[in-house]
Amino acid sequence: MAWWGKIIGGAFGFVLGGPLGAMLGAAVGHNFDRGLKLSDEFGGLAYGDQERIQAAFFTATFSIMGHIAKADGKVTPAEIANTEAIMAQMNLDAQQRDAAIKLFDEGKAEDFPLHDVLVQFRRECHRRINLIQMFLEIQINTAFSDQNLHPAEQEILYQIADVLGFPRKSLDHLFHLAGAVASPKTKKAAVDEAYQVLGVSAKASDDEVKKAYRRLMNQHHPDKLVSKGLPEEMIKLANEKTQQIKEAYELIKKSR
Repeated sequence: MAWWGKIIGGAFGFVLGGPLGAMLGAAVGHNFDRGLKLSDEFGGLAYGDQERIQAAFFTATFSIMGHIAKADGKVTPAEIANTEAIMAQMNLDAQQRDAAIKLFDEGKAEDFPLHDVLVQFRRECHRRINLIQMFLEIQINTAFSDQNLHPAEQEILYQIADVLGFPRKSLDHLFHLAGAVASPKTKKAAVDEAYQVLGVSAKASDDEVKKAYRRLMNQHHPDKLVSKGLPEEMIKLANEKTQQIKEAYELIKKSR
């Protein structure tokens, strides 16, 4: 939680500039003008600093969740419940929860600068693909929280993926997985979904399945994601992803 302590303390040279910095500053009630000026003058922290990325990830996640929830014209109880569930999983303290809610509300605004936020987020993440995918999975879960992907939500998610440099084909795969998870399934459908989670065909050899499993576990390992900039508060979300991969692999082995 070191990144949060620096934000609350208004540590000069750490605060973000651009739209992410403006939103985070408003959410925590800080005036970052002086800090930004000093950061520009003395160079601030090194580009890609882990704590800076964590602050950017937190800010972009909750503000864009709000934007997606409002995409179809209204924020449903299910979308609010999904946001609250994520905050609960993150074990946010009172200050962090208040900031997350304010960021969510900022994302619902008509003049929310989606493109500018995404451009800065991509720059801060230094195109770390695993981190970007984790971010997209959270946003997709928000869209699917009411068991339905509205066309307006889907279009915004495509825009997000395009700006972040995430292939639409890969995004469609995440859409499919999210829809499958949200729907009741037969035993055969569950096995089919397991292959989709690992990204392999049912015709793949045992060795190919094992390699896919190990690759995904390595990519989604919580410690590795945190080292790349995933806020430590979100480690439970990363653990759930690795658990999904493990369960998929075990189900495939059992079915074979």
